[in-house]
Amino acid sequence: MTIVLYDGSPLHPGPEVLWQMAADEGVTVFGTSPRYLASLEKAGYRPRERHGLAVLRTVLSTGSPLGPEQYDYVADAIGPDVQLASISGGTDIVSCFALGNPLLPVYRGELQCLGLGMKVEVWDDGGRPVTGAKGELVCTAPFPSMPVGFWNDPGGARYRAAYFERFPGVWHHGDYALLTARGGLVIYGRSDAVLNPGGVRIGTAEIYRQVEQLPEVLESVVIGQEVGHDVRVVLFVRLREGLVLDEALADRIRRQIRAHTTPRHVPARILQVPEVPRTISGKVVELAVREAVHGRPVKNTDALANPGALEHFRRRPELAD
Repeated sequence: MTIVLYDGSPLHPGPEVLWQMAADEGVTVFGTSPRYLASLEKAGYRPRERHGLAVLRTVLSTGSPLGPEQYDYVADAIGPDVQLASISGGTDIVSCFALGNPLLPVYRGELQCLGLGMKVEVWDDGGRPVTGAKGELVCTAPFPSMPVGFWNDPGGARYRAAYFERFPGVWHHGDYALLTARGGLVIYGRSDAVLNPGGVRIGTAEIYRQVEQLPEVLESVVIGQEVGHDVRVVLFVRLREGLVLDEALADRIRRQIRAHTTPRHVPARILQVPEVPRTISGKVVELAVREAVHGRPVKNTDALANPGALEHFRRRPELAD
C-alpha cells in the first residue's frame, strides 16, 4: 500500500488538481470532505469526464455531515460504481464509530455501518437507546482505541468532563445522530451546536443541506441567538463574488428551507458575511460564531485557519433587537 498526500489548496490552480493527481498515481481510495465535494459541484466540475479514474474504488468523506444530495453528485460526477463512505469518529479515538463497508449497500444520506469493536448507540435525553429517532451518539462499552486520559490532567477531571459528564460512565461523543433500522447512522451536527428554537432541537446540518443547494450560496453557518428566554435561528451566508443578499434571495432561502424541513427551521435573520471561520482542518466553527455574536470571548482561536473572520459576526446591528 502507498499513501499519497497533497499539501496545498485543493482548488488551485483549479478543481482538476487532485483528480489529475489521482489519475496519475492510480489512487484507489480518495479521502476528502463534504465542503470540497460541494465546491466541485458548485463549480460544475465532473471528474469522471476529465480524468481516467478506472481504478478508483472508494471515496471517503469526513469532517462534517455529508448531505444526501452530495451522494447524488458523487454517483453522477465521479462514478456510479464508486463506494461513497461517509465516516465519523475522531482524532481522539484514532478510529471511527461509524464508517463504510464494501460488502454493504450505500444508502443516500447514511453512514453505512458501525465500527467493529464499537458498542455504539443513540440515546434520548433520558439515557434510553432509540432507533429511528434523533438523539446523542454514545459508546456504552470500552473500545480498543479509547484514550485513557489527557496530558497534564493528573486527576482526570478534564477527561471525565469531556466524555463522561453527560451520561455518567458512558462515552458521550457530542454528535446529534439517528440510528436507522438497517444499522446505518445519520449525523445532524454537533450536539453543542444544536439549535433549540421554542424547545425544538434542530441539527445544523439539516439547514446547511438546504441552503447550500442554492447556486448563489458558497457556504453558510447557522447559530442559535439567545433572545429573552428563547433562541432564534440566525443564518449567515457567503455568496458568490459580486452578489449581494437582497430580500428576493433571502426569501428564496427561506422557501427552500421551509419546503424541505419545517417552519421551525426557517431562520429569523439571514445575513451576508464575506467569509466563514473554519478550523485548520476545514470545519465550520459554529460555537465560535455564537460566542462572537453574543459578545463573549472565543476560546482556542489558535485552532482557526482564519480567526479574523470572527469580526464579521460581532456587533451586528441587525441582531440587536
